[in-house]
Amino acid sequence: MLFPSITFLFYFLPLFFLGYCLAPGIAAKNVFLLFASLVFYAWGEPRFVIVLIGLIALNYYAALLIGANRGVRRTRATAIAVGVNLLLLGVFKYADFAVSGLNAVLPFGLSFALPGLALPLGISFFTFHAISYLIDVHRGDVAANRSPLQVAVYIAMFPQLVAGPIVRYHTIARQLAARRMTLGRASAATRIFVIGLAQKVLIADEVARIAEAVFDRAGQPSFAEAWLGLGAYTIQIYFDFAGYSNMAIGLGLALGFSLPRNFRLPYTARSITEFWRRWHISLSQWMRDYLYIPLGGSRGSAVETYRNLWTVFVLCGLWHGANWTFIIWGVHHGFFLVIERAGLLRALERAPVALSRLYALLAIMSGWVWFRARDLDHALTFFGSLVGVHGWTDLSLSAHMVLQPVTLGAALIGAILATARIEGWRLSAYLPAPAARLLYGAADTIAIGLLFGLAVLSVAAGAYSPFLYFRF
Repeated sequence: MLFPSITFLFYFLPLFFLGYCLAPGIAAKNVFLLFASLVFYAWGEPRFVIVLIGLIALNYYAALLIGANRGVRRTRATAIAVGVNLLLLGVFKYADFAVSGLNAVLPFGLSFALPGLALPLGISFFTFHAISYLIDVHRGDVAANRSPLQVAVYIAMFPQLVAGPIVRYHTIARQLAARRMTLGRASAATRIFVIGLAQKVLIADEVARIAEAVFDRAGQPSFAEAWLGLGAYTIQIYFDFAGYSNMAIGLGLALGFSLPRNFRLPYTARSITEFWRRWHISLSQWMRDYLYIPLGGSRGSAVETYRNLWTVFVLCGLWHGANWTFIIWGVHHGFFLVIERAGLLRALERAPVALSRLYALLAIMSGWVWFRARDLDHALTFFGSLVGVHGWTDLSLSAHMVLQPVTLGAALIGAILATARIEGWRLSAYLPAPAARLLYGAADTIAIGLLFGLAVLSVAAGAYSPFLYFRF
């Protein structure tokens, strides 16, 4: 089930909130939330509900075992439990990739074959949620939760189940047992949700038409087409993922949960280091706390620090997908992080803001080529187009009917919103405070209502598409 769909917006969501608000007490609300989350997941992946339930049971009992032991036995229990989670993720997500790589090097025409394994929706996200819980218990940051219901709600809660943000257990541990719902929170939650819906439907899905035409239908795009398509994809992936994250955060807030912010204008970064403090924040912090620091972080020599950075980002690329292009994308970002940490680009710190931001944006966008390409050949062909190997000004996109005023307008608005830090007028300097608050409130209400109406019209027209991060 998709957030931007008639089924979710006008059937599932109203019925869910009615039942959730009527449920007496936190235990009843948790039962209803878990039931609704399983229905939500089963709507799109009914055959994999058993995988989700099995993973919940595994991690509930594993955490109790970890909490009951000390020393070597505690470490061994944690290692086995985390290993089983990673094994399940590996079987579903990487088995075909591993076998294809093995077949490529086997002699005498030997080969292995695996039965086709579909990828359970959101498995990368709920596996990381589970591992977060186990490690938090191992470190003593939290006690193993003896309530299977609360553990199940943490892992399976539908707002963040299939595409994040990655919520670490200690962040919402107390809210699983006690949380508040107020009209103020509901109002703020509605605003956040509608903004996310508009980001997804009105910007990401609209500019996706250009990105798809260039990447999927143009065999050898020209220089102009390649840069237009890459710019469109740069806008699309940001507003698609940020839109989903904002919808999840809004839904979580309405339920009484404080889910972490996942984006802070990442395209305004002046370096790749800063970019990763602003992009998919929940993943980068997860990688830092559960992988980079345990590897040694920056506590060793410079060479060891660079090794740790590259290791983390190679694994980050692999987490996104079982394809060499994702691994190269991770290597790409690791390379820029290493040279920035080594001080080789220190001159950019003293450079004009526009120049350092241009450097960061070009590094990010060139990385998106690896991320979006079907395979290595496709990526290399596209890089050739970016430097004019396949012509300069040919623009055959008009044949695909994608360069429409609405689409170009969405691309322009998206580019401005993604790269500019816009602050509202401070009317309080010119009007009495009560009048300024009233005017702000009225304008905000009208804007949110207009965005929701436009988004619903787009959804009703069937113009939306699945979230990009569903496939990860």
